[in-house]
Amino acid sequence: MDTISVLTLRLAEAIGLYLIVIGISGLAGPQRWRAVMDDLERLPGLVMALGFPVFLVGAALILIHSIWRDPLSILVSLIGYVALAEGALLLAVPAPLLKLGRWSLRYIRGWAIASILLGLLFFYAGLTGRATL
Repeated sequence: MDTISVLTLRLAEAIGLYLIVIGISGLAGPQRWRAVMDDLERLPGLVMALGFPVFLVGAALILIHSIWRDPLSILVSLIGYVALAEGALLLAVPAPLLKLGRWSLRYIRGWAIASILLGLLFFYAGLTGRATL
């Protein structure tokens, strides 16, 4: 895959590895995901503590990579905006995200497999892609 920036390729690799690890954790320990949701619903301070780094990661991605020129750079940029929005919601109004998180626990295996597959695609695109600039 051709993209505009080497940064896009490296970020795609990092995002891919993250998604693979998260997916493996969902398959290997679904009870931990349930425990995390239980803790988030019970401890508002934990929601705030989670929201801050998620917001920062999203903001950092947007600041260093807001590129909208090719499919891979668009996807990497979108991930930054999604992380920023998720972090902002966790900080400001976490209830809708917690409700969505509770609902998604019904499909841990499906989410985990999807995460691994998407992670493999991102990692492969980053690893084999070519920067044209």
